[in-house]
Amino acid sequence: MAASEAPCYLGWDFSTQQLKVIAIDEQLTVIYEDNIHFDKDLPEFGTHCGVHVHSDKLTVTSPVLMWVKALDMILEKMKSSGFNFSHVRAFSGAGQQHGSVYWKEGASQILKNLSPDLPLHQLLKACFSVRDSPVWMDSSTTTQCLSLEKAVGGAQHLANITGSRACERFTGNQIAKIYSQNPEFYMQTERISVVSSFAASLFLSAYAPIDYCDGSGMNLLQIRDKIWSTACLNACAPGLEEKLGPVVPSSSVLSSVSPYYIQRYGFSPDCKVVAFTGDNPASLAGMKLEEGDIAISLGTSDTLFLWIKEPVPALEGHIFCNPVDSRAYMALLCFKNGSLIRERIRDDCASGSWDEFSKALKCTVVGNNGNLGFYFDVIEITPEAVGIHRFNSDNNKVVPDFPKEVEIRALVEGQFLAKRIHAEKLGYKILPRTRILATGGASYNKEILQVLSDVFSAPVYTIDTANSACLGCAYRAIHGLVAETSVSLGDVVKLAPEPRLVVTPTAGADQLYQPLLKRYAELEQKVLYSPISSHLVK
Repeated sequence: MAASEAPCYLGWDFSTQQLKVIAIDEQLTVIYEDNIHFDKDLPEFGTHCGVHVHSDKLTVTSPVLMWVKALDMILEKMKSSGFNFSHVRAFSGAGQQHGSVYWKEGASQILKNLSPDLPLHQLLKACFSVRDSPVWMDSSTTTQCLSLEKAVGGAQHLANITGSRACERFTGNQIAKIYSQNPEFYMQTERISVVSSFAASLFLSAYAPIDYCDGSGMNLLQIRDKIWSTACLNACAPGLEEKLGPVVPSSSVLSSVSPYYIQRYGFSPDCKVVAFTGDNPASLAGMKLEEGDIAISLGTSDTLFLWIKEPVPALEGHIFCNPVDSRAYMALLCFKNGSLIRERIRDDCASGSWDEFSKALKCTVVGNNGNLGFYFDVIEITPEAVGIHRFNSDNNKVVPDFPKEVEIRALVEGQFLAKRIHAEKLGYKILPRTRILATGGASYNKEILQVLSDVFSAPVYTIDTANSACLGCAYRAIHGLVAETSVSLGDVVKLAPEPRLVVTPTAGADQLYQPLLKRYAELEQKVLYSPISSHLVK
C-alpha cells in the first residue's frame, strides 16, 4: 500500500529472521509495512531461521551481506509499490541485540563514495573483515567470559560496571574470541558495529555511533557513566576503544540520510536518521512503557521488561540504559520454563483443556493455602535450578504431587512470585501507577492474568506487539526530532492506541502475598542447582 502525501516516519527492524519496516503518519497510524524473510527471500545465503549453526553447535552466525541485500530488496519493494520516500521526515531502527559487524580497513572510504546506480550489496561486498557475524544465539565464548570476569574482579563487579555478568552472546566476549582465534581479522578491522549501529551506518554512508542502550548489552559500557570501561576493553582486545568509536544518547539525531538514498530512492535531503538501538529496547518504546511499568511476554520462555530508576545489577538478569529516557534504565529478565511447562501441567492436571485449567485457578484460593511449587522441566536461568519442588505451608517437601487444582495454582503462582522477587532484586519498585502489559500466548487467559495481577498488586493490560520493535523505532524517530526540548516519548505517542485493561488485583491479595514472597525467596535458595556452571546456561 502506498503512503499518502502527508509527512511520515519509518521504523526498521533488522531482526534474526527478517528485515521489517513500518511507516506511520503524524496521527501514528500505520500506513505501510513490509518485510524480507531471510530464509525464503534470500535462499542463496543458506540460512535456517536467519542463521548458520556451526558444527560445534555453539557458534551461531549470520552473513553480513545477507542483511545488506535484504535492505536493497525491501527498498526496491517500497519503490515499486509507489511509496513516496520524499515524505519521510525521519526514521530510526533496531537490530538484534549483541551481534557484531567488523568493517575492514578502507570501508569508510567506500561508504563515502557510493554510486546510486548500484545496489548496496554489490558496493559493500569487500567491506567486511569478518563475513559471518556472531549473533545473540552464539554460546561459544565461555572461556572469554571467565577471563573477563576474572580481569575485573568477579562476576558481580562486572555486573556493577556493565549491568550484566559476562554472557556468551554479549559483544565484548565475541570480540575477544575473534581477537584470540583470528587476530589477523581483528587487526584488519577499522570499526566494530553492533547490528543496530551497522544498520544506521548503511543509511548514513558513514560509521554510526553505538547508542547507550545497545551499548549496555556488550559487557563493555559503564552503564552509570555511559562511557566505555577501560578495564573491560583491555580485557577483551587491544585498541578496542578506537574500533568501537563513541557512544551517544539513544534519542540522538545522527545526521541526514546519505545522498545515496536521496538519489536512488528519492528521500528528502532533510530526512533525519535517529540513533538505532537494540530490538528489545525498541519494543519497550513500541509498548509505550513508562516509569514503574512492566511488560511481560508469556511465550515459550517468559520475558520481563522493566522500567527502573535506580538499578541494582545482579548475577541474574540484565540492566540496560533506557532507550527513551537517558536518566532511567530498563531491566530484562528471562525465564526458560514458560508456556511449555504450563502446557504440560495443563495436560497432566486438566485433561489438556485450558478451560479446565482456568476453572482450577478460579476454584482455588489466592495464596493456595500456603502451598508453593517450583516447576523447572529444563534448567532455569532465573534462578539456576532444575526439577519439580513442592512445599506445604510448613515448608516441608511434598511428594509426589499436589491435588490437581492445587498443582495448577502452585505452578502459576510460583511463576509470578519468582518474577516479582527477581524484578525487585534488580531495583524494580511497584508504584501506585504501575501497569503490567501482558503479551504472548498466555495473555489470552484471563485467569492466568488474574494471578499475575494479584501477585504484583497491579492492573494487567494486553497490547498487540506483533511489530513492537518496528513501531517503537517509528515512535523514536518522531521523538528524536524533539527530544532535545525535553519532550518525553509519552508526550509524543499520546495518539497511539491504548492497551486494553483486562483485570485488576483481588481485594486483600497483596496482604496474602507479602509473606508468601518472603517464603518463596527463602525456599528458592534450597532448590538452586549448584553443580552447573552459570556459564553453561544463559
